[in-house]
Amino acid sequence: MPGAEQAKRSSLKAVVLAAGKASIHPGRPLILEKLGEKSILQCVLENALELVAPDDLYVIDNGQTELREVDPRLHYIQQNSPAGTADAVLQVVKQLDGFQGTLLILYGDTPLFRSGSIRGMLNRHRLRNAHLTLLTAEVDRQLPYGHIIRNNTAQIIDIIEDSAASPEVRAIREINVGAYVVEFPVIAAALAHLSPSPIDGEYRLTDCVHELIRSGLRVESYRLYDQDEVQGINTEADLAQAQFILEKRLFHPRRQEEQNIVTFGTGGWRALIGEGFTLHNVRRLSQALCNGIIRRGEESRGVIVGYDRRFLSRQAAEASAEVFAGNNIPCILLPEDAPTPLINYATAVKGSAYGLAFTASHNPPEWNGLKVFNGDGSLLQDEITREIEKETNALTPQQVVKLDLGVALSSGIVTKHDFTNQYVDAIEALVDMGAMRNAGLRLIVDPMYGVGQLTLGTVLTEARCRVTFIHERHNPLFGGRSPAPNEDALRVLSSEMQELHYDLGLAMDGDADRVAILDERGRYISINDILVLLYWYLHEVRGQRGGVVRNLSTTHMLDRLARKLGEQCYEKPVGFKHIASGMVEHDALLGGESSGGLTIRGHILGKDGIFACALVVEMLARTGEKISKLMDDLYAKIGRLYYIEESLPATPEMRIAVPQRMKSAALNAIGSYAVLSTSFLDGIKLLLENDNWALLRFSGTEPVLRLTVEADSEAKARELLQWLRQFATAESNAQGH
Repeated sequence: MPGAEQAKRSSLKAVVLAAGKASIHPGRPLILEKLGEKSILQCVLENALELVAPDDLYVIDNGQTELREVDPRLHYIQQNSPAGTADAVLQVVKQLDGFQGTLLILYGDTPLFRSGSIRGMLNRHRLRNAHLTLLTAEVDRQLPYGHIIRNNTAQIIDIIEDSAASPEVRAIREINVGAYVVEFPVIAAALAHLSPSPIDGEYRLTDCVHELIRSGLRVESYRLYDQDEVQGINTEADLAQAQFILEKRLFHPRRQEEQNIVTFGTGGWRALIGEGFTLHNVRRLSQALCNGIIRRGEESRGVIVGYDRRFLSRQAAEASAEVFAGNNIPCILLPEDAPTPLINYATAVKGSAYGLAFTASHNPPEWNGLKVFNGDGSLLQDEITREIEKETNALTPQQVVKLDLGVALSSGIVTKHDFTNQYVDAIEALVDMGAMRNAGLRLIVDPMYGVGQLTLGTVLTEARCRVTFIHERHNPLFGGRSPAPNEDALRVLSSEMQELHYDLGLAMDGDADRVAILDERGRYISINDILVLLYWYLHEVRGQRGGVVRNLSTTHMLDRLARKLGEQCYEKPVGFKHIASGMVEHDALLGGESSGGLTIRGHILGKDGIFACALVVEMLARTGEKISKLMDDLYAKIGRLYYIEESLPATPEMRIAVPQRMKSAALNAIGSYAVLSTSFLDGIKLLLENDNWALLRFSGTEPVLRLTVEADSEAKARELLQWLRQFATAESNAQGH
């Protein structure tokens, strides 16, 4: 018979039991309810398809057409009457008469098993030459599942259902989860003489499992250690809890790396080196970019590929160039490590289809990643990166086309070109080099072992500044810390300034797109203050006009100053791509964010720490003032707001539970301060009187929760922060219950 012929072609087949009649909405099987973007049944089927081909997967259903439309490639077998789970398995046994291999049995209402758990169960079954292997778990809550009974050598000798268990047995925390791997002849023989339950006349699979255990066959188990996997779905409450678990997994900081998935955040793709950041994923992502270029017919525009000083950055850039060459797309590969804004600039100058900068920006040294720019130099928007992610993650190594770099270079499809001089000329054209030459400023710069020294050093030297560099050598470990120019990381720079009395201290992050400033006394000047000061300088000293664009976690002193100047301040979500698009939309003069990035109209559509440093130096040169004096004068004009940001480690549970708790709270006041409005543009932001505000949002690039406030006084800012903190520190109550 046809079933027997099919059986000979595979040693493993799978069956999913999906004939149950449970439902939440009348006429719709529960297993067709949505769990995330997929149905419950689809989640189970995808797990099975990790191990078997569609032709080896059988679904026992009740004949509903809607069920069979989930995946038409599979075998569907109708269970004519609801005679129990063992009867359901018997239907596939009849189809596979003569099969001598192994059968995987899954339930259609248990969608949260990880594919690795099913694979682990199957692997143990084969290595132990078992007749039956079942999935077990130790749980800390009472569930209506069978309790696993073991002897003194840890062998399974029985399973006692919870409904028939004594108090002593119920105290046993190891349970039978309900997934099995069994040798087909063994299960076929057991089903042949199974008796119906005396309670309701149904044939239960668990009774069959009990019989196999008691018959002396080799029975093994594979234990789950994540209790979330045990969650079955029988009610609407179960579905809500399963949804919570699924969302929590999606936010798990390691999940995407373990599953070899490329995912873009607010500033591009970033992942741990050796986990998610691998040359395999670099090639797949490059192929996806190639596919888009080819579909649009833009091969002649070519691409630009650059890299920073991180471990594997150069190798990743070369691997990417090989893929573009293999797809007949001309590629300019930068000859040495370069700042991200230089790559951004070169992409815009050439009008390339894409610009690629291999960097993880300010992340710790064990990370790497990629920023991808459009032909105008702006970062890709979210809807585009989602499509690129989807295509990348569907590609196999065999679908990647590449050409050896040596051949690509000799043939000219890959060329090397240095844009340093062009980029430096562009910076110098935007600043007053004459004023800087006449000022005779003494500067000290900390590039944080990154890539900013050459370009900024060239600009400042040609401006006749007296410049000293620290931490300028190549060190892919960045001195053992993140190359983020925050106050704590710049203590050496501050100490040098205080000892040797420089006019200004400048710092950039690892890829030189962020800036930090220290005043003449070595005091850290927040980027919020720098943005306000530069906007005032551009508008009032340079005489330029236009609004300002900031993200929602950046100071509202920009709003105050814009109102005073008769201009508009525009708020955007976090991510410089949103700042850039806002600048284009509103023809704004300045765009910036509190994390250290800024640019101005007429420059690149990306943040540029090198240009920012040069602009601050120009400001001191033209005004003839110290930066501390300029800030004091500005505070006198518009008043001062006190800004505090706190970052907390974010668990997956927090990403779901914290916003839920906050949204369920009364958000009409923070203590005695009235809330004027609430924004959900990016996180949850509460707006108070006099430009005061409080924001709770999760980072798009790191597993952290950001609490940010700004208020009229430091005491009030701390009060607002403490109010926010209550939602982040009550995690024990934030598990979705």
